[in-house]
Amino acid sequence: MFGDDGDHALTRRTLLSAAVLGGASLATSCGSGAQRGELRYWNLFSGGDGDTMKAMLADYRAAHPQVRLHDVTLEWGDRYYTKLAMAGAAERAPDVAVLHLGRLPAFAPGGLIDPLRPDLLRRAGIRAEHFPESLWRRSGHDGRPYAIPLDTHPFVQYFNVEVCREAGLLAPDGTLEPPRGPEGLREQLRAAKRVTGSHGLLLETAGDGVVPWRLFWTLYRQAGGQLFTPDGKRSAFDEGKVRTVLEFLQSLHAEGLTSTGLDADGAIALFSSERGGFFWQGEWEVQTFLEAGIPFSMMRFPGLFGPPLAEADSHAFVLPRQEERTDEQHLMIYEFIAHLLRRSAQWAAGGHIPAYLPVTTSPEYTRMKPQSLYRSVIDDVQLDPDVWFAGSGSRMWTELTAILGPVMDERMSVRAGVAAMRRVLQDLLATPNPVE
Repeated sequence: MFGDDGDHALTRRTLLSAAVLGGASLATSCGSGAQRGELRYWNLFSGGDGDTMKAMLADYRAAHPQVRLHDVTLEWGDRYYTKLAMAGAAERAPDVAVLHLGRLPAFAPGGLIDPLRPDLLRRAGIRAEHFPESLWRRSGHDGRPYAIPLDTHPFVQYFNVEVCREAGLLAPDGTLEPPRGPEGLREQLRAAKRVTGSHGLLLETAGDGVVPWRLFWTLYRQAGGQLFTPDGKRSAFDEGKVRTVLEFLQSLHAEGLTSTGLDADGAIALFSSERGGFFWQGEWEVQTFLEAGIPFSMMRFPGLFGPPLAEADSHAFVLPRQEERTDEQHLMIYEFIAHLLRRSAQWAAGGHIPAYLPVTTSPEYTRMKPQSLYRSVIDDVQLDPDVWFAGSGSRMWTELTAILGPVMDERMSVRAGVAAMRRVLQDLLATPNPVE
């Protein structure tokens, strides 16, 4: 599917534009070039994910004592991507780093990351058929491979099992019956609210989080909506579908079925104290609720406007720009990635769905509950539009969330929200990719 490696030319303009991609200045960097037996790795994992990654790295070190592995954890978001972009442009990059696939269109075209070597990937045991086709396709650019997916982290539905049982919403086997369209969901939320006496649904609509974007993209894609043409150069904004989604979300608040003005921490705290029947968020809060000891379960996000599609992104491994890598250095990096992939059931404990199919289909992962209950969504995940200004922590997320959150809890009208979204997308389309 992808071709072999080739050279990239980096200009002074690319170096300067790398700062624009992240929106901040470069504070630290490290020397580039994998020395013999030495490997430098950057990631953005904190909290439970950070602890799990450190354990996986300790396992790698124990199995490969001949490799001196230096790992650096940087802050998630624009600061991380600024440092990664600047390091690649300035040729002071680590040997391997984590990148969200949604950010690939901002990094690959300008040569801030290097293409992978298919021949050496195969020698390390990494093949296209080991990954979902849609994720592998998004891992390339211009017909060449640039990333190896570690996982996918979709938008999911959490629910309180005891609340739903008392509300009469569970099937005989204890699973939650999927709602029949928007009205079916309203009925479920009404029933859950009668039990809790507080909230049917808890979710984040305020603060600097990203649930409003993830929820909108989930429902808009279920309805068949696109934001841009396939080449990413023109708007495909479907005002009718956007209005339908926003009116539905606002109606849940108007009926008192959802929480009001909560940030992510507030919504998590209320669900942990069993004040709501349902909670919408990414799957990474699974350990939070397991530690809280509440009776909860999880499922893929229900299909309300069409198929049960869900917004997602994917952590992936990339090779930040370096002037030259030998075959030996490439192979050492790919064997490091392959080691982590083969042990990604450990990574899945935090909720992420392993992208490496031999693990995703393994008995070890299948036995993991509730983490494996929503794994079928991996074939239907909806990554952000394939444009340079999208992806985790991107400018598009920030600017659209600032509109969507107020619309969801009635601080802004649907009409004003639709107009504001259209303006944001037009402005983004009119902004040239700084590294092209």
